[in-house]
Amino acid sequence: MSGLGGISPILLLASIMVAATPILLAALGELVVERAGVLNLGVEGMMITGAVAGFVIAVTTGSPLVGFAGAAVGGAVLALLFGVLTLFLLSNQVATGLALTLFGLGLAALMGQGYIGVLAPETRKLPLPLLSDIPWAGPILFRHDPVVYFSVLMCVAVWFFLNRTRGGLILRAVGENHEAAHALGYKVVRIRLLAIMFGGAMAGIGGAYLSLVRVPTYTEGVTAGQGWIALAIVVFASWRPGRLLLGAYLFGGIGVLQLNLQVANAAIPVEFLTMAPYLVTILALVLLSSGRGRASSRAPGALGQSFHAAH
Repeated sequence: MSGLGGISPILLLASIMVAATPILLAALGELVVERAGVLNLGVEGMMITGAVAGFVIAVTTGSPLVGFAGAAVGGAVLALLFGVLTLFLLSNQVATGLALTLFGLGLAALMGQGYIGVLAPETRKLPLPLLSDIPWAGPILFRHDPVVYFSVLMCVAVWFFLNRTRGGLILRAVGENHEAAHALGYKVVRIRLLAIMFGGAMAGIGGAYLSLVRVPTYTEGVTAGQGWIALAIVVFASWRPGRLLLGAYLFGGIGVLQLNLQVANAAIPVEFLTMAPYLVTILALVLLSSGRGRASSRAPGALGQSFHAAH
């Protein structure tokens, strides 16, 4: 455990919030998609597309804000492609999602040529007045960039939408039983398509956070599997935004901790912590694919099922 005393608890906890932000954004988007009854395994592809699109736009315009907006559009467009294939052409959702990830990775590699190693324009931090001066809590919670605050606010907004609004109730009804929702007159395909595009936009912003803030430069594979981790968190959170927030910070914490342990030359093999999020991800995807696991984890009833409208 030599060297661990050199790790600042305040800096460690603050960096966990930063590390968790891209995972949280992508997972929130996927949570809404799955609550609508659609399983999109293309989160990684949408994240990497958002990462490269946001980076290119931000470097070209000199504005990180415009870059994040472009990343949201890029992720939503890729998600729209998934929506057309699965909702209108009724392709298999699992296979289409995996293809979307491969397509996104290839597209990002093509778009990113010429931008590798280029520095992103600075995304300035936004310390909250008065709150940022609170001992301990101030540096940990209230001295971040705007996207960190945005991710937490979106978590609250998604919870409120799903549990306290008519639109959220309709979306959950579509996800639980699309035939019954259709019989009541709700536009199942339209609702699912909007949910899919929202999920793509959130994944795109999460990817752009990696390339514009976390790194902040563009490298191939900058997402490094974080889209898969986001998918796992949705399952382990039992499709609940509050648990999702905790899960994202847990996974983000594991990543930050293993980096700090490596720097501190700790006796614990860092390989164990490095592979932990991915082992949990594999277990989550196995759980999701098994009928028993889906029943016990309160998955939406129509998750992954294609909708055939009666004519």
